[in-house]
Amino acid sequence: MKYITTPLYYVNAEPHIGHAYTQIAADCLSRYYRQRGNRVHFLTGTDEHGEKIAVAARENKIEVKEFVDAGVLKFKNLWKILNIEYDQFIRTTDDAHVHTVEQVIIRLHEKGLIYKDMYEGWYCVPCESFYTSSQAGNQLCPVCKRSLEKLKQESYFFKLSQFKEPLLNHIETHPDFIKPLSRRNEIIGFLKQPLKDLSISRLDVNWGIPFPQDKSHTVYVWFDALLNYISAPGYISDTERFASIWPADVQLMAKDILKFHAVIWPAILIALDIDLPETVFAHGWWVVDGEKMSKSLGNVIDPVKVVNEWGVDAFRYFLLRDVTFGLDGDFSYNHFETRYAADLANELGNLLSRVLSMIKKYNPIYSGSSPDGLDKKTASLIEELDDLYRGLRFNLILEKIWELIKTANTYVEIQKPWILAKSNTGRLGEVLTNLFEILKVISGLIYPFMPDTAGKIQKQMGISDKDVLKWNTDLSFSNIIKGEP
Repeated sequence: MKYITTPLYYVNAEPHIGHAYTQIAADCLSRYYRQRGNRVHFLTGTDEHGEKIAVAARENKIEVKEFVDAGVLKFKNLWKILNIEYDQFIRTTDDAHVHTVEQVIIRLHEKGLIYKDMYEGWYCVPCESFYTSSQAGNQLCPVCKRSLEKLKQESYFFKLSQFKEPLLNHIETHPDFIKPLSRRNEIIGFLKQPLKDLSISRLDVNWGIPFPQDKSHTVYVWFDALLNYISAPGYISDTERFASIWPADVQLMAKDILKFHAVIWPAILIALDIDLPETVFAHGWWVVDGEKMSKSLGNVIDPVKVVNEWGVDAFRYFLLRDVTFGLDGDFSYNHFETRYAADLANELGNLLSRVLSMIKKYNPIYSGSSPDGLDKKTASLIEELDDLYRGLRFNLILEKIWELIKTANTYVEIQKPWILAKSNTGRLGEVLTNLFEILKVISGLIYPFMPDTAGKIQKQMGISDKDVLKWNTDLSFSNIIKGEP
């Protein structure tokens, strides 16, 4: 079982390119593992509790439940548009999740890891995050740059400080736990500073899960939300199912919420005696033409608008091809159009058009007797791509696939089937068979990134579009399709 998760998305704002980026990466990885024959559980969902949700609902003059329900639909609709095939969608308002949060707090309290004290410090409502006085030097949030609130109130605390050394030990002995390397080093540096206990409850916040030991408090929204990764597969509610899914293989998120996932989250798991995930991966942010996206600048990228103009697969391709996964990306419409014309229309589109039109025109006799080394090249490439997938090197995977596409286009120019049709029909059959096979392999390789395009190619080739081409059996020259394609 491969368990892949995205963060839960706050429902108080419109879905944007950052949400789409995480989701498309998770979907691509999920499709690849299924193509490899793995069972996959791909989890996503929405974070629906906390003060800022209640504030947003009041500003919109509607009931909170009505507000979050509408927000959930926005995300689900976008995932449908982006061709995201998740296995489970969890909401933090789900009864099973609420029950799990309550039981976790009870268990941690019984272990002596939760206590009541006074919290005094700085708090960012939009980010739902706490900051020390040194972090809040100018009284602005280090992440969103908005004003911080000074809080002094009773709170329940989780003894996060006790887990500093276990966390450091795990990170140092499991080099793949935090990726990319720059983020791993960032967290190690953070943990080598004093680690304070975590305030995990709120007074005067009604929209949240009541704290089990004290109903005048509600559970801190981040503590609540992080537990979705174990509540969804059945921790507490279905232990057999939970054992079949957990631990997570890859947990994806943007870099601004890495500390929650690489410090607080594993500390909770250690406290509960639950295995830690294999990898938490923090990707970068997107800017537009070198500037941060903002409504005031009018440069916010609407995924739906891009998809309506260019198609879903072009959008998916661009996001994962144009930047190293883990670094920040710069979205430019000019660059998007250039990439679309060069890679998709010219190289892939041209190959498909030429090969299928020549097969239709010349109606060759198919033969697999002389693959001209293309079989070995594709086999070597597939092995290389496996390693790149493990490293989530999506841009390099696509770069390698496009090298194969270029090889196929060059092969057409060298072999000149239009000349062979006049002088050597036997060789023509070998060449067009090789091109048919390599196009079949390419269609399978692009499937995780561009499932619609892959299906359309295979349909034009006469390959069933009902089943995904399997990675280790169908994507090779050992399964030559003979006869009329």
